[in-house]
Amino acid sequence: MSSGALSGALPGGGLPPVADTLPLQVGMVLVCVALAGWVLAVWLLLRQPRVPTSPPDDYLKPVSPADLPVDPLPACAVVLDGLGAIVQVNEEAASQFGETVGAILRHPAARSALSAALRVPAPSGTGESSSRSDLPPVCSTTFTLDVPVPRTLHLMLRRLPGGKGQDKRVLVVLNDHSEARAADRMRTDFVAHASHELRTPLASLSGFIDALQGAAGENPVMRQQFLDIMRQQSERLKRLIDRLLYLSRVQAHEHQRPRDLVDVADLMAVVLGEVAPRFEREGRTLTLEVEDDLMVRADEDEMVQVLLNLIENALRYGAKEEEPLTITLSARRAVIPDDRWPADGGVILGIEDNGCGMEAHHLPRLTERFYRVGAPTDGAGQGTGLGLSIVRHILDRHGGRLRIASAPGKGTTCLVWLPSAGTALAVSLVE
Repeated sequence: MSSGALSGALPGGGLPPVADTLPLQVGMVLVCVALAGWVLAVWLLLRQPRVPTSPPDDYLKPVSPADLPVDPLPACAVVLDGLGAIVQVNEEAASQFGETVGAILRHPAARSALSAALRVPAPSGTGESSSRSDLPPVCSTTFTLDVPVPRTLHLMLRRLPGGKGQDKRVLVVLNDHSEARAADRMRTDFVAHASHELRTPLASLSGFIDALQGAAGENPVMRQQFLDIMRQQSERLKRLIDRLLYLSRVQAHEHQRPRDLVDVADLMAVVLGEVAPRFEREGRTLTLEVEDDLMVRADEDEMVQVLLNLIENALRYGAKEEEPLTITLSARRAVIPDDRWPADGGVILGIEDNGCGMEAHHLPRLTERFYRVGAPTDGAGQGTGLGLSIVRHILDRHGGRLRIASAPGKGTTCLVWLPSAGTALAVSLVE
C-alpha cells in the first residue's frame, strides 16, 4: 500500500506514528541537557575566587597610620617616610623619649642610617609566598645625644615592604643603652681606680722597705721617719680594703628593705658617742638639733655609717684656715609639700657645716667611687673616695634620698631623707 493511500486512511489528518516522532524528542532532550550543562558550568565559574588582573583602585593611596600595627610592639617603634618625617610613634616610644624623638631622629648618625635603609632595594614579594629572605636587611647605628642629658642610643632601621608609593617607609626601633654604657664605664673605672689606689700605698711601702735595707736603716732619725710613713700607708691600705669589703656587703643585700624600727634620738646618741673625740680639738664645734618622737625603719648600723661618713667629710674637707668649724647635726620631720622629697612625709637628717664649701660642678659626681674634691684641709691623710658611694648604696636600700648643696666659702649642707616608719612598713608588707 502506498503512503498516499495510508494518509487518506487517517481522517482529519491525524499525527503520524510514534516511530516517526522519536528523533524529534531525542533532539529536544539533548538540547535541554546541553543548556543545563552550560548553566552549571557558569555557576561553578562564578563561585571560583577572583584573581585580579590589575591593581585595585586604592593601590596608589598611602597607607593610613592606623593600618601600621606598631602600638602593640613591646619596643620603642617609629615609622618614617622617605624624607625622614615621622608618620607614627607608638606609645612605648612616646612615654620613654617624649619630645626628644625628633631630636634623636635628626642626629646625623640617624639620618645616615635612614639613607642607607632607603638605598636597600625593595623586597620582591609581599604576599604569602614571600619569606624571611625577602625582607630588607637591618641598618643600625649607635650614637650619643648630649642634650638635654647625655644618652647613648642604638637605632635599628628596616625598610617596610609595600607597593608603589608605599615602599619608602622605614621602621625604626630605638633602644636606650645609657644605663648599660654607664654601668660598663663605672665597672671599668672601678677596676682602674681600685688598682691605682691599691698600687700607691704598696709602692710606697716597697720603696721605704728598700731604703731601710740600705744606708737609711743605719740612721735612727731616718729610720723612725720612714717607719712612721710606712705605718700611715699601711693604715690607708687597710682603710681602703675595709671600705671595699663594706661596699660589697652593702651591695649584696641592697634589694632587701630593712625592717627594724629605729628611734632617731637613739641613733643620734650613738653617732654623738662615736664622733665626740674628734671635736675635742680646739676650733671644732658640734651642735645637735633633734625633734622628738621620730621613728624610721632602718638598719641602725648602716645609718650610723651614713652619718659618720658625712661628718667625716665635713671634718676632713670643710675646715678653713684659722677659722672655727661648726657642724650641725639635725633631725626633723619633712615639710609637706616639698618638691625635693616624696609627698608622703618622712624624716630628714641633716649635716651642715660653715666650712670652705665646693664648686657646683663637683656636686653631681660626689657619690662616684674614688671621686675626691681636693686635698684634706685638716691635715689628715687622704680619704678613700668611697664614703659617699657607700652612703648612696645604703640609702638606695632604705628607699632614701640624698641632697647636697654647697658653694665656695658658704659651707656644705647634706640632707638625708628617709621614709617614716609607717611608710616603710607599708612597703615591706607589699613586698
